[in-house]
Amino acid sequence: MTIEPQPNDNCMTKEEAKKRIDALCEELQEHNYRYYVLAQPSISDYEFDQKLKELEALEAQYPEFVRPDSPTRRVGGEPTREFPTVRHKHPMLSLSNSYSLEEIREFDARVRKSVGKEAEYVCELKYDGLAISLTYENGLLTQAVTRGDGVQGDDVTQNVKTVRSIPLRLRGDFTPELEIRGEILMPRAEFERLNREREEIGNAPFANPRNAAAGSLKMQDPKEVTKRKLDAFLYYIPHELPGIKTHYDALKKAKSWGLKTSDNMAICRNMAQIMEYINDWDKGRQHLPYDIDGIVIKVNDLALQQQLGYTAKNPRWAIAYKFKAEQAETILESIDYQVGRTGAITPVANLRPVLLAGTTVKRASLHNADIIAQLDVRIGDTVYVEKGGEIIPKIVGINFDKRPAGAQPVQFIDRCPKCGTPLVRQEGEAAHYCPNEDDCPPQIKGKLEHFISRKAMNIDSLGEGKIEILYDHGLVKNIADLYDLTYDRIFGLEKVIPAENGKKEKRISFREKTAENIIRGIEQSKNVPFPRVLYALGIRYVGETVAKKLAVYFKNIDNLMAASFDELIAVEEIGEKIAESVIRFFQKPAHHEIVERLKAHGVQMQLEKKTEAVPALLQDKSFVVSGVFERHSRNEIKELIERYGGKNVSSISSKTDYVLAGANMGPAKKQKAEKLGVPIISEKEFEEMIRR
Repeated sequence: MTIEPQPNDNCMTKEEAKKRIDALCEELQEHNYRYYVLAQPSISDYEFDQKLKELEALEAQYPEFVRPDSPTRRVGGEPTREFPTVRHKHPMLSLSNSYSLEEIREFDARVRKSVGKEAEYVCELKYDGLAISLTYENGLLTQAVTRGDGVQGDDVTQNVKTVRSIPLRLRGDFTPELEIRGEILMPRAEFERLNREREEIGNAPFANPRNAAAGSLKMQDPKEVTKRKLDAFLYYIPHELPGIKTHYDALKKAKSWGLKTSDNMAICRNMAQIMEYINDWDKGRQHLPYDIDGIVIKVNDLALQQQLGYTAKNPRWAIAYKFKAEQAETILESIDYQVGRTGAITPVANLRPVLLAGTTVKRASLHNADIIAQLDVRIGDTVYVEKGGEIIPKIVGINFDKRPAGAQPVQFIDRCPKCGTPLVRQEGEAAHYCPNEDDCPPQIKGKLEHFISRKAMNIDSLGEGKIEILYDHGLVKNIADLYDLTYDRIFGLEKVIPAENGKKEKRISFREKTAENIIRGIEQSKNVPFPRVLYALGIRYVGETVAKKLAVYFKNIDNLMAASFDELIAVEEIGEKIAESVIRFFQKPAHHEIVERLKAHGVQMQLEKKTEAVPALLQDKSFVVSGVFERHSRNEIKELIERYGGKNVSSISSKTDYVLAGANMGPAKKQKAEKLGVPIISEKEFEEMIRR
C-alpha cells in the first residue's frame, strides 16, 4: 500500500511523527527491494526522492525516532581513516580455479569417488568483484567485512550500507543470526562514467570494474562511496539454516528475506548440463550489465559438502571455471593525442577495425607514455587487443613476428597537439600536461562544458554542442564571458555538423526559443549556491565533495583565495596535492579577474547566512568532535556548535571544554582527554545541551 505524502508541520504530535517515520521507512524499504532486488520498480525516482526528503525532514525534527535501518542512513556516515580488522567466524576460503573443461571433469570424478555416488551441482555466475561477508542480527545488518587474508578482513560496514541492493533490514521469517557472503561489484555503465570523470581531472583511470569496486569500498568517506552506485550479489551461507538441506534452497530462502541472489543459477545433474551452462554464459556474458569472469560449480547437497570438507585453502565441494579473455589481432595504424579539460594528454591508438566481443573496435586507449614504452608498441605493429574484464579495449601485447621492417619506437609528443605549448610532467604523475590552461582551445571548451554541467551551474540550455558554437564565433573565451552574452549577440548563430559514419548531416541553430532559453538559463545560474560554483570553477582535484568542504570552512571566495597552504591542509580531507592546486589556481591574475567578473554579475561567491536566531547556549565553549554519529554527520555537528555560539577546535588541550565523541573515536584522543580531565560527552548529551 502506497502512503500519500503528508505535510510536515508543527501540529504533528510526537506519536504521529513516530508513526509517520515508521510508515515511510517501511514503504521506502519496500521500494528499494522492488527496484534493486526484483528490478520491478513501482514508483518513479522522483516520487521516491520526495518520500525520502519527507523522511529526512521528519528525522531532523524528531531525531529520537530515527531507526538504525532508516533508508536515510544509506547516504553514509562520517569519514573514517581506519578500517578495523575483524576475524571471520568462518574462514573465507578462495575457490580453486580451472581453465579447461577437462579439469571440470576431473573435479566431478573426484567428488563421485569421495561420496560414492553421483552428485547434483549448482552452477552460478562468477562475479568479478570484491568478496564480502554480511552479518545480520535479528534481521538488522550489523557488520560487513572484506575477505582480507581469509582469516580476517576489514570492517567496511558504513561503506557497504551505501549499496542499495543490500538490505539494511531483512523481511519475512528470517533467522535471528545470519552470515551471508557475496560479491560487491561495479556495473559497466558506472565504471565508464567514473573513468571519464577521473580522466577529466587528470587522474589515472581504473583498470577494470573490479579494481574500481575494491577502491570504492575502501574510500574514507561513505558519502563518496554512495556516488559510485555499487551493486551486489549474494551466493553463500556458511552455516546451517533450519530445515534447509541444499545450497540452492538456502539461496532461495535468502532471496525471500530480501537478499539479492542471482536469477541465473541452474541445477545441473551431469557433465553435459554443466558444459551447456558454461558454453551458454561464455557467449552470453557480453549482454550482462556487469562483468563475470567464469562459472562456479558447487555440490548442491549440504551434507555432501560437509563430507567432502576443505583443503587448507579451498573447499573440495566447489570449483571455478575461468573464461579466457577475449582477444583479437589487428594493425596499429596511428596514434592520436587528445587534450582533456585539465590539460592531460591521452594517447589513443587508431586500429584497423576488428570484431571483438560482439562490437567493432577501431580505437584503444594507450593511457600514457609509460604504457607505450612498456609495450614497445610501434606504428604498423600487429597488436593483440583485449576486452576481458575491461570495458574500454586495450592493447595487451605485440605479435613481434609480424613487426614491419624498420618500425621505429614511438616518440611521445613534447608539445600540445592543439596549441603547440611545450608539455610538462609533474614528478610522481603518469600523464603529460599542457600548462596553457587559459588559451588552449580544448581546455577552454572543456572548462566551459564543465561549468555549465548539471552538477555545477546546471545551464542545460547550453548543451548539445552549443558551447563550441559560442567559442568558434569568439563570444566566449572563459566562463565569465557567458554572463556577457545577450539575446541579440547569439540569435541566428548556427553550425552544420557534416555527415559521418552513416549519420545524417546535423544543423544546430540559435533560433528565437533557443536563444531565449540560453539567456534565461544563464540568469538562473546566478542562484546556484557557492559550493557548486566553487566546483564549477574547474580547479584541478576540487570535486563536489572537496568544493563543499572548502566552501563550508572558508565561507566565501575571498577567504579561500587568500588562504595559505597551512590553512588549506587544516581543512578535513584536504591534502597537500589539493592545497597546492588551489593555491596555483588563484595565483594567476587572470583567474582573479574571472572571479571578480562573476561576483559583479551576481554569481554566488559566499555561503548563505542563516537568519534564524537561536540562543547562544554554547557561548565561549570549545569542542573537539571525533568519531561517527548516529543522527548527525560530523559537519552537521560542527555547524550546530557554531550556530549555538560554540567553537570547533582541531586538537585537545587543557583549554578544551568538551570532546564530543561518536563511535570509533580515536584511542589517542580518548586517552589525551582523560589525562587532561576534559569531559567526553555523547551525541545525546550534546543534543540535551542545545535543547535547554
